Amino acid sequence: MTAAIKFIVFDWDGTLMDSEAQIVSCIHAAIADLDLEPMSNDTVSNIIGLGLREAIDALVPGRDEQFHQAFVDAYRTHWFQSESSVLFDGVRATLDAVRESNFLLGVATGKARRGLDRVLNDTGLTAYFHATRCADEAPSKPHPQMLLDLMAALDVLPEETIMVGDTEYDMEMATNAGVAKVAVRSGVHSGERLNRHAPLVCLDRISEMPDWMAAAGLISG
Repeated sequence: MTAAIKFIVFDWDGTLMDSEAQIVSCIHAAIADLDLEPMSNDTVSNIIGLGLREAIDALVPGRDEQFHQAFVDAYRTHWFQSESSVLFDGVRATLDAVRESNFLLGVATGKARRGLDRVLNDTGLTAYFHATRCADEAPSKPHPQMLLDLMAALDVLPEETIMVGDTEYDMEMATNAGVAKVAVRSGVHSGERLNRHAPLVCLDRISEMPDWMAAAGLISG
């Protein structure tokens, strides 16, 4: 890192929120509603991080728009009827530490805007973030557009930005946008998969980020 970092962008599911079980359950429920062949938990969880439509294409390729809409409607019905997931331990303290060091904070997520707004409101984190971008507002990860839009909105450069995420989709999006990467092993992709993308560091959990930032000279220890 040669430039001063100004902007930290976080993925949401699997990075800040422990939502794997909720997402997998709702996808299984949508699959059952549509009388599709049941799928394994591993197959379903591997698409977490993609936009919902891209996830559907990965799980059930070659379907038409009517099918896509039926799947989206079924998934969202179950999602909004289910109990919200919880933040990982240490998320609030981590965000406090980063915010107090005067970094800009953002979110780039595979969630739709309605879903992100719900969890931001439920967790009381709305005011922490200077800008957010969702998969129904830009092409899904690993396309770089969400990051490009966020950087443009806050007038920061790729070399001033770090993307923090738990999936290869996050790492690939960051690479495609020319920004640095911090990987977190709290989600669905293994450390081995994440490390293939040469992140600055691969943390076990998000609560380790302030210590790593202090060691890297990004914040005062």
